[in-house]
Amino acid sequence: MHISNAMLHGSVCPVTAVAAAAGLTAAAWAASKCKTKPTAARFAAVSALVFASQMMNFPVQSGTSGHLLGGVLASVVLGTPFGILSTALVLTVQCLLFSDGGLAVLGANILNMSLVGAGVGGWLAGSLKERSVPTFARIGLAAWVSVVLAAGALSVELALAGAIPFFKCAPMMIGIHALIGVGEALLTVAAVGLLTDRESTSRMGRFVPAVAAMVIALVLSPFACGFPDGLEWVSERFALLHDAAPAFVAPLNGYALPGLPAGGISTALAGLAGVLVVLVAGSLIASSWNRHRAAHGKGGAG
Repeated sequence: MHISNAMLHGSVCPVTAVAAAAGLTAAAWAASKCKTKPTAARFAAVSALVFASQMMNFPVQSGTSGHLLGGVLASVVLGTPFGILSTALVLTVQCLLFSDGGLAVLGANILNMSLVGAGVGGWLAGSLKERSVPTFARIGLAAWVSVVLAAGALSVELALAGAIPFFKCAPMMIGIHALIGVGEALLTVAAVGLLTDRESTSRMGRFVPAVAAMVIALVLSPFACGFPDGLEWVSERFALLHDAAPAFVAPLNGYALPGLPAGGISTALAGLAGVLVVLVAGSLIASSWNRHRAAHGKGGAG
């Protein structure tokens, strides 16, 4: 569901950038007020797992694919403010390192997948917990809703930009992403169950997300489904995709190493590079609240 620069134009781009910046500022403030904070290692590892998982497209109907957004996964495991920041980190690395999502529309991607996906999705999962909804039911429902809401937000943005009328775009976007959301729900429930079980029964459990991210990037990512994702499928039908030369070309554009053919070992090594970048960046970001926690003698999660 990564928007490219060719899809959005005009005032929608700066407006969504300001909205994303404001939302991330609010999330950072909320994170600083949380009594329980994830360790730097846990924040970085979960972020890396979300990054790697987004490389794994799975087939849906009509020759379409989807991939895990991971917002609810991050919010449930880390806490909603940290899930928002984690997902925003992943989207930023994808944009700057791989040109996955345009630089001019990074704000819109963060707004849709981080603030709406991880933020609203994480809030819903927490609200359902307070109402004693069974764990996996609430996580699955929140994950599905997060995808549908993100697709709805993108439909509004495309309409405001004059790309597609809302009532033409929304039924297709929300319809295909309602199906993709089923995969999101199943994968999120499975991942949360695995992480929770491992972390609660083994000291080595804290390393599971990072190891899983490396395995997905190195071993599984070259075998991801090659069908267009939900947004690309809709874009093809409305001729939104153009071949104009991009203003910014990332060093590992298209998840490929320079000098190597796309796919196969090139995708695997590029994915591993992305995992390592997210691990380092996540550790540096999380170190700020860990220093604050140590200075004030407060405990943390994980």
